[in-house]
Amino acid sequence: MRWNLLIFTNDTGVKMKKVKSKLDITEERTVISVVDAISLVYDIFWNLGCSEKAARIVSEHLVDSNLCGVESHGIMRTLQYADQFKKNYMVARGEPILRATSKGMYEVDGQKGIGIPAMKLAFEHGANLAKDRGFSVIAIRNVGHTGRHGAYAERSASAGFFSFLLGGGNRHSWRQVAPFGGARPMLPTNPYCIGIPGGEFGPVIVDFATSKIAGGWIYAAQSADALLPEGCIVDVNGKETRDPADYFNGGAILPAGGPKGYALALVAELLAEADLGPVTTEANWLLMTVSIRHWCETGRMNQIAEEILREIRDCPPAEGFKKVEVPGEREREHREKSNGKIAIPKKTWNQICNLSDQLLVEVRKEK
Repeated sequence: MRWNLLIFTNDTGVKMKKVKSKLDITEERTVISVVDAISLVYDIFWNLGCSEKAARIVSEHLVDSNLCGVESHGIMRTLQYADQFKKNYMVARGEPILRATSKGMYEVDGQKGIGIPAMKLAFEHGANLAKDRGFSVIAIRNVGHTGRHGAYAERSASAGFFSFLLGGGNRHSWRQVAPFGGARPMLPTNPYCIGIPGGEFGPVIVDFATSKIAGGWIYAAQSADALLPEGCIVDVNGKETRDPADYFNGGAILPAGGPKGYALALVAELLAEADLGPVTTEANWLLMTVSIRHWCETGRMNQIAEEILREIRDCPPAEGFKKVEVPGEREREHREKSNGKIAIPKKTWNQICNLSDQLLVEVRKEK
C-alpha cells in the first residue's frame, strides 16, 4: 500500500487526510460524500435497467468498498458493470432466486445479473439455515461479479457465524493468472473469503485473491492512469511490469505466494467447474456457514478470541511496519475515519459522471 498524496480538497475546499492505496497516481482525487456517491451510482444502475432493490444494494455495496479503502471493488466497478450489460455478459434485470435442489441442498441462481444481490442473499439464507441446523452449504451460480466478499462475511460473523466462501471457474473467459512455473495466464483470480467472530474490535475477516493482486486493482489502475505495485504482473514476454496496459496486452498476474496461491486457485477452479457444474456468466461459488453458538457459548468465544488477538497485536512490529494488524480491522478503521466521504481518482470520477450523463440523455430520448 502507498500514500497517493498528502492533502487534497474537494470543490467546497474541505480538506481530507491522505489516501492509502495500492495505486500509484500523481493526480488529485475528487472527494464525494457517501450520500452523493450512492445517489449517483444508484441512478446509473436504475437507468441501466436494474430493479430499484438491486440498484440500491449494488450502489451501497460499491460505495462501502471505497469507504473501507478497497477501491478495486468500489464505484470504479460501475464502469465495468455498465460495459458488461452493453455486451450482454450480464443482464440488468437479472434478479437472484433461492431454490432447493432435487437432492435437498440449496442454491442461489443469479439469473445472469450482477452477483452482489445474489451473494447477499446466499449469506443471509446460509445464516438462517445454520441458525437452526448448526451448519449450511449453499451454491451460488449464474452470477456476474460478486463484489467485496469481506462485506458479507463481516455481517455474518457479527451475527455469530463462521463462513467460508470459495469459487471461480470460467477460465476460458478469464485467463488472468499464470500458474506457478507457467509463462501464460491460465486461471482466474479465484478468491477465498473466511469470516469468524472476533474479540473487542469485531470479527476477523480474511478476503483475498489467489493472485498477487486482485483483477479489480488492474482495472482501477487502467481507469485512473496509475501504476501498480511492483512484483504483481508480467507482460506478454514474462517481464515484470507496473503498467496495467501490459497486462491487457497479453500479460499475466502472478500467483500469490508462488505454489501456494496457485494450488488454492486450482482447487477453487476444480470445485467451481468439475464439482458444481458448467459455469455460466462469471463464476460458481460454494458457501459454508457454521453457527458458533452450536459449539460454544458466544461470550466465552469472544473472550478467548480477544486474548489471542491481543497477543498478536502486541507483537513488536518488524522494520518498516508501525504495528501488527488483524485481518478485517484495517477496513473497519478506514471506514470509521472516512467521515462519510470517499476520494476517487479524478479521471475515474469523471468517467462515472460522463456515463451518468449519457444514460440520462438516452432515457430522455426514449421518452
